[in-house]
Amino acid sequence: MTDTRIQRGQKWLEELLKLMKVPAMVKAQKGEAQAELADPEEPEEAASYWLTIDETHLSRTQIQALIGEEGHTLDAIQYLVNAILNMGKEHEEQAAYTVELDGYRVRRQAELLALAEYAIQQVRTNGQEFEMKSLSAAERRQIHTFLKEFTDVESYSRGKEPDRRLVVRRR
Repeated sequence: MTDTRIQRGQKWLEELLKLMKVPAMVKAQKGEAQAELADPEEPEEAASYWLTIDETHLSRTQIQALIGEEGHTLDAIQYLVNAILNMGKEHEEQAAYTVELDGYRVRRQAELLALAEYAIQQVRTNGQEFEMKSLSAAERRQIHTFLKEFTDVESYSRGKEPDRRLVVRRR
């Protein structure tokens, strides 16, 4: 089977940007498995691609608008890419797409890892649960995946959207 998923993602995102009258190209590349994007019901070995919006010809205002407050707009675009391009596809035709712009995803991942490490430290020090607020579902999955490496702590989600929280506690 020829892998057309990467081209499908690139073309779809470029068309969306064109419709939004945003003069940007998209660079597509195969990525490592992105646990934070995977559907918890699907096997983790789904193909993963990074769709990076080229900000060369974008103004700072356009970049900020595409990322949105706390990354909400970029998250919404990423959700649409994944939902629309995987709809009705057999599992082997599906893919996990990460939409990146201006290094936002890389910076946010570093922030999330620092937050997870802080939570571990707090739980180990005082033995009490540590609750994380204001995380998207994808961010919660990313932290859950990171925390699986530690045998002395566990994580779970509590509450309902939009007030769902990630909780870290001792095992």
